[in-house]
Amino acid sequence: MDGCSNYNSVEVRRGCRSKAQCRAVFAKNNVPHAVGMIFLWPWQAHAFARKHGFPLAIKPNVSGYSRGSYFPINDYKSLYKAIFWAKMWWPTTVIEQYLLGSNYRVLCTDNELISIIRRYPPFVTGNGVDSIDRLIDTENNMRAEMKLHPVIYPIKKNDQIKDYLKKKNLSLQSIPAKEESIELFHRVALAPGGVVETIDQKSIPEENKELFLNLVTMFGANVLGIDVIFEKGIETSYLQQKCIFIEVNSRPYMKMHYYPRYGDVDDLATALAKLDNLDIPDRDIF
Repeated sequence: MDGCSNYNSVEVRRGCRSKAQCRAVFAKNNVPHAVGMIFLWPWQAHAFARKHGFPLAIKPNVSGYSRGSYFPINDYKSLYKAIFWAKMWWPTTVIEQYLLGSNYRVLCTDNELISIIRRYPPFVTGNGVDSIDRLIDTENNMRAEMKLHPVIYPIKKNDQIKDYLKKKNLSLQSIPAKEESIELFHRVALAPGGVVETIDQKSIPEENKELFLNLVTMFGANVLGIDVIFEKGIETSYLQQKCIFIEVNSRPYMKMHYYPRYGDVDDLATALAKLDNLDIPDRDIF
Protein backbone atom coordinates (compact mmCIF):
# COMPACT_ATOMS: atom_id res chain seq x y z
CA MET A 1 0.00 0.00 0.00
CA ASP A 2 2.96 2.32 -0.64
CA GLY A 3 1.74 5.89 -1.16
CA CYS A 4 -1.63 5.27 0.51
CA SER A 5 -2.51 7.56 3.40
CA ASN A 6 -3.47 6.55 6.94
CA TYR A 7 -5.54 9.47 8.17
CA ASN A 8 -8.66 7.52 9.13
CA SER A 9 -9.41 5.32 12.11
CA VAL A 10 -9.60 1.57 11.73
CA GLU A 11 -13.37 1.81 12.33
CA VAL A 12 -13.81 4.15 9.35
CA ARG A 13 -11.57 2.00 7.16
CA ARG A 14 -13.53 -1.13 8.02
CA GLY A 15 -16.74 0.72 7.18
CA CYS A 16 -15.46 1.59 3.69
CA ARG A 17 -13.80 -1.72 2.88
CA SER A 18 -16.33 -3.22 0.50
CA LYS A 19 -18.34 -1.94 -2.43
CA ALA A 20 -21.50 -3.16 -0.67
CA GLN A 21 -20.84 -0.96 2.35
CA CYS A 22 -20.34 2.09 0.15
CA ARG A 23 -23.50 1.40 -1.84
CA ALA A 24 -25.51 1.14 1.40
CA VAL A 25 -24.35 4.58 2.55
CA PHE A 26 -25.00 6.07 -0.90
CA ALA A 27 -28.53 4.67 -0.92
CA LYS A 28 -29.31 5.81 2.63
CA ASN A 29 -28.26 9.38 1.83
CA ASN A 30 -29.71 9.60 -1.70
CA VAL A 31 -26.27 9.90 -3.31
CA PRO A 32 -26.46 9.10 -7.05
CA HIS A 33 -25.02 5.64 -7.68
CA ALA A 34 -25.36 2.88 -10.22
CA VAL A 35 -28.13 0.28 -10.05
CA GLY A 36 -26.37 -2.91 -9.06
CA MET A 37 -26.14 -5.92 -6.79
CA ILE A 38 -23.69 -8.19 -5.00
CA PHE A 39 -23.71 -11.77 -6.31
CA LEU A 40 -22.03 -15.08 -5.71
CA TRP A 41 -23.25 -17.21 -8.63
CA PRO A 42 -22.87 -16.29 -12.34
CA TRP A 43 -26.55 -16.98 -13.10
CA GLN A 44 -27.45 -14.08 -10.81
CA ALA A 45 -25.33 -11.72 -12.92
CA HIS A 46 -26.88 -13.13 -16.10
CA ALA A 47 -30.36 -12.37 -14.74
CA PHE A 48 -29.28 -8.84 -13.84
CA ALA A 49 -27.96 -8.27 -17.37
CA ARG A 50 -31.20 -9.52 -18.91
CA LYS A 51 -33.20 -7.14 -16.74
CA HIS A 52 -31.04 -4.00 -16.99
CA GLY A 53 -29.12 -4.46 -20.24
CA PHE A 54 -25.61 -3.36 -21.18
CA PRO A 55 -23.14 -1.68 -20.66
CA LEU A 56 -22.26 -3.11 -17.27
CA ALA A 57 -19.32 -3.18 -14.86
CA ILE A 58 -17.99 -6.17 -12.93
CA LYS A 59 -15.68 -5.77 -9.94
CA PRO A 60 -14.71 -7.68 -6.79
CA ASN A 61 -16.65 -6.63 -3.70
CA VAL A 62 -13.30 -6.00 -1.98
CA SER A 63 -10.26 -4.81 -3.93
CA GLY A 64 -8.11 -1.79 -4.72
CA TYR A 65 -6.23 -0.14 -7.60
CA SER A 66 -9.06 -1.30 -9.95
CA ARG A 67 -7.78 -4.87 -9.64
CA GLY A 68 -10.26 -7.38 -11.00
CA SER A 69 -12.52 -4.65 -12.39
CA TYR A 70 -13.88 -4.86 -15.94
CA PHE A 71 -15.89 -2.23 -17.82
CA PRO A 72 -17.63 -1.41 -20.01
CA ILE A 73 -19.05 -4.89 -20.64
CA ASN A 74 -21.30 -4.99 -23.70
CA ASP A 75 -22.16 -8.67 -24.23
CA TYR A 76 -22.67 -11.94 -22.37
CA LYS A 77 -19.37 -13.49 -23.47
CA SER A 78 -17.44 -10.57 -21.97
CA LEU A 79 -19.65 -10.75 -18.89
CA TYR A 80 -18.80 -14.40 -18.15
CA LYS A 81 -15.10 -13.77 -18.71
CA ALA A 82 -15.15 -10.75 -16.38
CA ILE A 83 -16.94 -12.74 -13.68
CA PHE A 84 -14.28 -15.45 -13.81
CA TRP A 85 -11.37 -13.04 -13.40
CA ALA A 86 -13.09 -10.86 -10.79
CA LYS A 87 -13.68 -13.92 -8.61
CA MET A 88 -9.96 -14.64 -8.67
CA TRP A 89 -9.70 -11.60 -6.40
CA TRP A 90 -12.76 -12.03 -4.16
CA PRO A 91 -15.61 -14.58 -4.02
CA THR A 92 -18.46 -12.05 -3.83
CA THR A 93 -18.73 -9.79 -6.84
CA VAL A 94 -20.43 -6.54 -7.83
CA ILE A 95 -22.39 -6.13 -11.04
CA GLU A 96 -23.76 -2.69 -11.83
CA GLN A 97 -24.84 -0.44 -14.65
CA TYR A 98 -21.98 1.43 -16.27
CA LEU A 99 -22.11 5.10 -17.20
CA LEU A 100 -20.10 6.32 -20.17
CA GLY A 101 -18.53 9.56 -19.02
CA SER A 102 -15.53 11.16 -17.35
CA ASN A 103 -13.91 9.41 -14.38
CA TYR A 104 -12.65 11.47 -11.43
CA ARG A 105 -10.91 11.05 -8.08
CA VAL A 106 -11.90 13.75 -5.57
CA LEU A 107 -9.60 14.07 -2.56
CA CYS A 108 -11.26 16.02 0.25
CA THR A 109 -11.98 16.45 3.94
CA ASP A 110 -15.37 17.40 5.37
CA ASN A 111 -14.59 21.10 4.87
CA GLU A 112 -12.02 21.32 2.08
CA LEU A 113 -11.42 20.10 -1.45
CA ILE A 114 -7.76 19.11 -1.51
CA SER A 115 -7.27 17.95 -5.10
CA ILE A 116 -9.38 16.75 -8.02
CA ILE A 117 -8.01 14.73 -10.90
CA ARG A 118 -9.58 13.25 -13.98
CA ARG A 119 -8.36 9.76 -14.82
CA TYR A 120 -7.82 8.46 -18.35
CA PRO A 121 -7.10 4.98 -19.68
CA PRO A 122 -3.89 4.69 -21.70
CA PHE A 123 -4.28 6.44 -25.07
CA VAL A 124 -2.31 8.10 -27.84
CA THR A 125 -3.24 10.93 -30.18
CA GLY A 126 -2.55 10.50 -33.90
CA ASN A 127 -0.59 12.89 -36.10
CA GLY A 128 -1.52 11.33 -39.43
CA VAL A 129 2.03 10.03 -39.94
CA ASP A 130 3.20 7.79 -37.11
CA SER A 131 1.94 4.32 -36.27
CA ILE A 132 0.42 3.52 -32.88
CA ASP A 133 3.67 1.72 -32.08
CA ARG A 134 5.66 4.91 -32.70
CA LEU A 135 3.10 7.09 -30.89
CA ILE A 136 3.44 4.90 -27.80
CA ASP A 137 7.21 5.42 -27.88
CA THR A 138 6.72 9.18 -28.15
CA GLU A 139 4.26 9.21 -25.24
CA ASN A 140 6.54 7.09 -23.06
CA ASN A 141 9.47 9.39 -23.81
CA MET A 142 7.35 12.38 -22.78
CA ARG A 143 6.44 10.69 -19.50
CA ALA A 144 10.11 10.04 -18.85
CA GLU A 145 11.02 13.67 -19.59
CA MET A 146 8.30 14.84 -17.20
CA LYS A 147 9.69 12.45 -14.56
CA LEU A 148 6.30 10.85 -14.01
CA HIS A 149 7.81 7.44 -13.30
CA PRO A 150 7.33 5.34 -11.25
CA VAL A 151 3.83 6.61 -10.31
CA ILE A 152 2.66 6.96 -13.92
CA TYR A 153 3.75 3.84 -15.79
CA PRO A 154 4.97 3.53 -19.38
CA ILE A 155 2.46 2.13 -21.87
CA LYS A 156 3.40 -1.46 -22.59
CA LYS A 157 3.09 -3.05 -26.01
CA ASN A 158 1.90 -6.31 -24.52
CA ASP A 159 -0.78 -8.81 -25.53
CA GLN A 160 -3.31 -6.94 -23.41
CA ILE A 161 -2.89 -3.80 -25.53
CA LYS A 162 -2.67 -5.74 -28.80
CA ASP A 163 -5.86 -7.68 -28.06
CA TYR A 164 -7.71 -4.49 -27.15
CA LEU A 165 -6.64 -2.85 -30.41
CA LYS A 166 -7.62 -5.95 -32.37
CA LYS A 167 -11.20 -5.64 -31.08
CA LYS A 168 -11.26 -2.21 -32.76
CA ASN A 169 -9.78 -3.61 -35.99
CA LEU A 170 -6.48 -1.86 -35.20
CA SER A 171 -2.91 -2.97 -34.55
CA LEU A 172 0.35 -1.38 -33.42
CA GLN A 173 1.08 -0.73 -37.09
CA SER A 174 -2.12 1.26 -37.67
CA ILE A 175 -1.70 4.98 -38.42
CA PRO A 176 -4.36 7.15 -36.71
CA ALA A 177 -5.56 10.35 -38.34
CA LYS A 178 -4.32 13.69 -37.08
CA GLU A 179 -5.85 14.52 -33.65
CA GLU A 180 -7.57 11.12 -33.53
CA SER A 181 -7.51 9.73 -30.00
CA ILE A 182 -6.88 5.99 -29.78
CA GLU A 183 -7.78 4.30 -26.50
CA LEU A 184 -5.40 1.43 -25.79
CA PHE A 185 -7.17 -0.25 -22.86
CA HIS A 186 -10.47 0.01 -21.01
CA ARG A 187 -9.33 0.70 -17.45
CA VAL A 188 -8.34 4.07 -15.96
CA ALA A 189 -5.86 2.38 -13.60
CA LEU A 190 -2.24 3.51 -13.60
CA ALA A 191 -0.63 0.07 -14.02
CA PRO A 192 -1.79 -0.42 -17.66
CA GLY A 193 -0.51 3.08 -18.51
CA GLY A 194 -3.39 5.34 -17.46
CA VAL A 195 -2.74 9.02 -16.74
CA VAL A 196 -4.31 11.83 -14.73
CA GLU A 197 -5.21 15.46 -15.33
CA THR A 198 -5.52 18.08 -12.58
CA ILE A 199 -8.92 19.82 -12.51
CA ASP A 200 -9.14 23.49 -11.53
CA GLN A 201 -11.21 23.61 -8.34
CA LYS A 202 -12.62 27.00 -9.36
CA SER A 203 -14.56 25.22 -12.11
CA ILE A 204 -16.49 23.03 -9.63
CA PRO A 205 -20.14 24.09 -9.00
CA GLU A 206 -21.05 24.68 -5.36
CA GLU A 207 -23.61 21.86 -5.30
CA ASN A 208 -20.96 19.39 -6.45
CA LYS A 209 -18.50 20.66 -3.86
CA GLU A 210 -21.11 20.43 -1.10
CA LEU A 211 -21.93 16.84 -2.02
CA PHE A 212 -18.26 15.81 -1.93
CA LEU A 213 -17.73 17.36 1.51
CA ASN A 214 -20.95 15.82 2.84
CA LEU A 215 -19.80 12.38 1.73
CA VAL A 216 -16.83 12.60 4.08
CA THR A 217 -19.22 13.33 6.94
CA MET A 218 -21.53 10.47 5.91
CA PHE A 219 -18.67 8.01 6.39
CA GLY A 220 -17.37 9.71 9.54
CA ALA A 221 -13.97 10.11 7.90
CA ASN A 222 -11.17 12.65 8.15
CA VAL A 223 -10.36 12.40 4.45
CA LEU A 224 -11.61 10.33 1.51
CA GLY A 225 -10.70 9.65 -2.08
CA ILE A 226 -14.07 9.70 -3.85
CA ASP A 227 -14.44 7.93 -7.20
CA VAL A 228 -17.21 9.33 -9.38
CA ILE A 229 -18.25 9.38 -13.05
CA PHE A 230 -19.99 12.39 -14.63
CA GLU A 231 -21.68 12.07 -17.99
CA LYS A 232 -21.07 15.73 -18.94
CA GLY A 233 -18.11 16.44 -16.66
CA ILE A 234 -17.48 17.53 -13.10
CA GLU A 235 -17.72 21.20 -14.14
CA THR A 236 -21.50 20.76 -14.58
CA SER A 237 -23.87 20.41 -11.61
CA TYR A 238 -24.67 16.81 -10.75
CA LEU A 239 -28.33 17.90 -10.65
CA GLN A 240 -28.19 18.65 -14.38
CA GLN A 241 -26.69 15.38 -15.64
CA LYS A 242 -26.31 11.69 -14.98
CA CYS A 243 -23.59 10.80 -12.51
CA ILE A 244 -22.70 7.79 -10.38
CA PHE A 245 -20.58 7.64 -7.27
CA ILE A 246 -18.60 4.43 -7.49
CA GLU A 247 -16.87 4.09 -4.14
CA VAL A 248 -14.88 5.91 -1.47
CA ASN A 249 -11.30 5.16 -0.52
CA SER A 250 -10.44 5.50 3.15
CA ARG A 251 -6.71 5.13 2.42
CA PRO A 252 -6.52 7.14 -0.80
CA TYR A 253 -3.41 6.82 -2.94
CA MET A 254 -2.15 10.41 -2.84
CA LYS A 255 0.99 10.05 -4.92
CA MET A 256 -0.89 10.24 -8.21
CA HIS A 257 -2.05 13.77 -7.34
CA TYR A 258 1.60 14.86 -7.53
CA TYR A 259 2.20 13.44 -11.01
CA PRO A 260 -0.41 14.77 -13.46
CA ARG A 261 0.25 14.21 -17.15
CA TYR A 262 -1.92 17.24 -17.85
CA GLY A 263 -2.39 20.36 -15.72
CA ASP A 264 -0.44 21.74 -12.79
CA VAL A 265 0.28 19.96 -9.52
CA ASP A 266 -2.07 20.99 -6.72
CA ASP A 267 -0.57 22.26 -3.46
CA LEU A 268 -1.50 19.57 -0.96
CA ALA A 269 0.94 20.64 1.75
CA THR A 270 -1.38 22.79 3.89
CA ALA A 271 -4.22 20.27 3.93
CA LEU A 272 -1.90 17.33 4.66
CA ALA A 273 -0.22 19.27 7.49
CA LYS A 274 -3.63 19.58 9.16
CA LEU A 275 -4.22 15.86 8.75
CA ASP A 276 -0.76 15.06 10.10
CA ASN A 277 -1.66 16.87 13.32
CA LEU A 278 -4.75 14.73 13.97
CA ASP A 279 -4.59 12.31 16.87
CA ILE A 280 -5.49 8.94 15.35
CA PRO A 281 -4.17 6.31 17.78
CA ASP A 282 -5.15 3.30 15.63
CA ARG A 283 -4.09 4.73 12.27
CA ASP A 284 -1.55 1.94 11.71
CA ILE A 285 -3.81 -0.92 12.78
CA PHE A 286 -5.14 -3.05 9.93
